[in-house]
Amino acid sequence: MILTCDIGNTTVALSGVERDGADYRVLFTVKTGSDRDMTAKECRNRLYERLQELGVPQMQPEGSILSSVVPELTETLVQALTGLTGTDPLRVRWSAVPNLTYAIPHPEKLGQDRIADAVRAARRYPLPVLTVDMGSATTCNVIGPGGVFLGGMISPGIATGLQMLSTKTAQLPLVDLGSETHLIGRDTTECLLSGATYGVAAMVDGLAERISEELGAPVTVVITGGLARYAEPLCRCEHIYDPDHLTKGLAYLYDTERENLF
Repeated sequence: MILTCDIGNTTVALSGVERDGADYRVLFTVKTGSDRDMTAKECRNRLYERLQELGVPQMQPEGSILSSVVPELTETLVQALTGLTGTDPLRVRWSAVPNLTYAIPHPEKLGQDRIADAVRAARRYPLPVLTVDMGSATTCNVIGPGGVFLGGMISPGIATGLQMLSTKTAQLPLVDLGSETHLIGRDTTECLLSGATYGVAAMVDGLAERISEELGAPVTVVITGGLARYAEPLCRCEHIYDPDHLTKGLAYLYDTERENLF
C-alpha cells in the first residue's frame, strides 16, 4: 500500500492506495484541517485518530508521497508521515514527472497538486485534456498533444466564493452548500447557491468549448476535487468524474520516483 498526503489550503487528506493492474485503487481517505499552528506530533495524532475512527487496521505502507500548496505545513507533515510510516515521504517535483513537458515560463512555480492532476490526465486520457479540480480554489490545467502542459486557469472555489460574499457584503448570508437549490433562485439563499454551483458548471462547459476551439481538437474534460460533487452533476459537457484523480496521480508519481531512485 502507498500512503499519499495532499496538503490543501483547507484540509490535509491522507489516503491509502494500492496498485490495481495498470491503475490504482483508493482504499481509504481521512482528512484533518490545515491548521498552520499544529505541531508534527499533533498532526500525526490527529491522522492516527481519524484512521482508527475509520476502522483502518495498523498500517504497513511501503512508503508515502506528499503534495503541498501550504509551505508552512510541509515540514510538519513530513515529520508526521515519517512518524506514521517510519520512512521519509517522497515529494512531488516538477522536474521528475514522466509523460509531461512544460510550455510555461516557470514550471517550478506550478502547484504540486496541479502537477499530480496533470500527469495522471496525460497518462490516462485522450489528449488534449482539461482537468478541473474543485477545492478551496478551482484549478484548471490544459495538457496538449504529446503531454505538453500548456497552462490553465485558477478561480475562487465554490465555498471560498460564498464565504467571501458573506464576509464582504452587508446582507448576504453564509449558506450551506448541501442545501437544495434551483437554477433560477427564488430567494437570496437559492440565488447564492445557484450562482456558486450552476455558475461553476457553466464555466466548465464554456471553458471546454473555448479550449477545443483554440486547440482545434475536442478536449477531454476530467473533473475532480472535494467540492466537485456540488457542480459536476450540473455540467452539460461530456466529462469524466473521478473524485480520486489527484490521489491516483500521487500514487503514480510515487512509483515513477521510486524507479528513478533505485
